Amino acid sequence: MRYIRLRATDRMLAVLVFVALTMSCNGKKNHSTPGTVPEIRPGILAGYLEQDALPNSLALLPPPPAEGSAAHALDEEMSRKSLALRGTPRWYLAIQDAELMFPAAAGAFSCALGTQITETNTPHLYMLLRRTLADAGLSTYKAKRSYQRKRPFMVNKEPTCTLEDEEHLKKDGSCPSGHTALGWAWALILSEVAPERADVILARGRAFGESRVVCNVHWYSDVVEGRLMGAATVARLHADSTFAAELEAAEAEFANLRAKGLRPLHDCQTEATALLLGP
Repeated sequence: MRYIRLRATDRMLAVLVFVALTMSCNGKKNHSTPGTVPEIRPGILAGYLEQDALPNSLALLPPPPAEGSAAHALDEEMSRKSLALRGTPRWYLAIQDAELMFPAAAGAFSCALGTQITETNTPHLYMLLRRTLADAGLSTYKAKRSYQRKRPFMVNKEPTCTLEDEEHLKKDGSCPSGHTALGWAWALILSEVAPERADVILARGRAFGESRVVCNVHWYSDVVEGRLMGAATVARLHADSTFAAELEAAEAEFANLRAKGLRPLHDCQTEATALLLGP
């Protein structure tokens, strides 16, 4: 996963910055601008959870499917089907979904949400996505390091949709998918922010993970297990007061933004066409 490269000696900075919630004279909550949060890597903000509060992927997940098993056969079949999408709109959407650096990454769910997600217009929502990227992504690493599963492109010798990442990815275990974990975490969080759009948001979250299969960097079972880690991370986050305050502020932001009628900046028709192609 290109968004973060950890060695065994690395430690995630345990920094929690409380969002100021003050009461106006009429008793209504006034959501302030998010505070400053340090980076754990260039462009990657510290998450809400301390390292020992992250869900343990090694305890939660089974080993990758064994060769010769039905699950392994399914992985190979899904990989073959996905390789056939190369050069199609779905392939190019997978390239977009591989981008986890902000502000570009903020647009992945804008069509599903039906509005813009920007640091200016939705600072709390923007901050939620940036910080939970680290929480969900880091939740996968105990299993990744232990299993060190080879990625599809290392087996089938076919290129990925992000050639520049291949050398790093060879050293980063395939199971579970960190992209999928954070994409599913985002989908769950955004479904709370905009419950009336939950179905389309969750469908986009599913596709976000499947983009990793299309990209030839993850097996299908890696994606399935990644969703579990994304859900486990969000469950932990709900016990964190800073996250809860940010989520409440994001819900208020979304309501205001919807009232203004600001449309997504992405080409949503092209995205919809790509999603119809599968896998």
